[in-house]
Amino acid sequence: MNPVRTRAVFEREEFERLAPFAVKSGASRGRLHAEPEHPYRTVFQRDRDRIVHSLAFRRLEYKTQVFVYHEGDHYRNRLTHTLEASQIARTIARSLRLNEELAEAVVLAHDLGHTPFGHAGERILEQLMKEHGGFDHNRQSLRVVDLLEDRYPCWRGLNLSAETREGILKHGCRWEHPVPVPEATAQPCLEAQVADFGDEIAYTNHDLDDGLRSGLLQPETLEGVAIWRDTARAVTRRLGPVPERIHRAQIIVSLINELATDLVETTAERLAAAALSSADDVRAIPQRLVGYSPEIEKRKRELKRFLYRELYNHPRVVGSNQRAEEVVGDLFCAYRNDVRGLPVQVRERIAEDGEARAIADYVAGMTDRFAIEEHRQRLGGSL
Repeated sequence: MNPVRTRAVFEREEFERLAPFAVKSGASRGRLHAEPEHPYRTVFQRDRDRIVHSLAFRRLEYKTQVFVYHEGDHYRNRLTHTLEASQIARTIARSLRLNEELAEAVVLAHDLGHTPFGHAGERILEQLMKEHGGFDHNRQSLRVVDLLEDRYPCWRGLNLSAETREGILKHGCRWEHPVPVPEATAQPCLEAQVADFGDEIAYTNHDLDDGLRSGLLQPETLEGVAIWRDTARAVTRRLGPVPERIHRAQIIVSLINELATDLVETTAERLAAAALSSADDVRAIPQRLVGYSPEIEKRKRELKRFLYRELYNHPRVVGSNQRAEEVVGDLFCAYRNDVRGLPVQVRERIAEDGEARAIADYVAGMTDRFAIEEHRQRLGGSL
């Protein structure tokens, strides 16, 4: 017996193992640029590997989740968030007999276009680009994988599959994009829907964990949030007296498990009722099939409202965001005033992409620490 598992074997196993409504790598709609298949990796395995080896992926290590990198070594950044989200998405996809490698690839790529300083950087670039085609991080993630990564001799970008690019798009393409985008459908494939929820489960819980670790959130203020209160009491009954750090960690673990389990069970019921026979059937349905039960959806929303009120709008976070917006805005304007400050490869893209877009691409790709240092050297500022 030959011990080697080739791509053809993997593809055959997918057709046998995955649900009828899952996306099969052997039935991929292809790439923007035709290229030979790999002998041992499926199309989505290759997508995943290309994303992980990209410059944009490595830069996520020094991009803000909630707290800027210099505020502490133990807070999440965009890279650790992405890794946590990808593993949650894999678990959900596997449980539903979906293509976990596609779900993983979508999550690994979903924040590649995020600006330095998280949503603060995105907000200011959105304002500055209003008259130049707009800006948002989902759009920018697609620009990164389609255009900005520079690794191949015959094309720009990573040349990812149509299915991974479909997942990155999330809500379709409502803007001008230099290359063809996947066809718009009523809904994305189930793997892309799972990726969205893996992202949400990850950031909701790790932002809560980081907020508590920072002292901006206090456990007693969470007593008014039903899902936290009930989970904390269940952990206390199960473990008895333990150090506070262990108790808090186990609450976060239990919350992730509760959300993921409810999502799997509720989605499985919806899929059984829908009686789908293909991934295209999923794309044609008006409503999304992946989701929570009404009770868990209600509890999750309450927790997110708490986070927006008590963490994301905390004076310390708001103050940090305001300074971050100044850094990003100042850099963008400085480059608009004098493009000679841009690297040669960025200036070379101005003719094709336009000056404002080329600058937005460059600034969006910066890490927090690079943006802070560039701001200090060019404008004498600090964060």
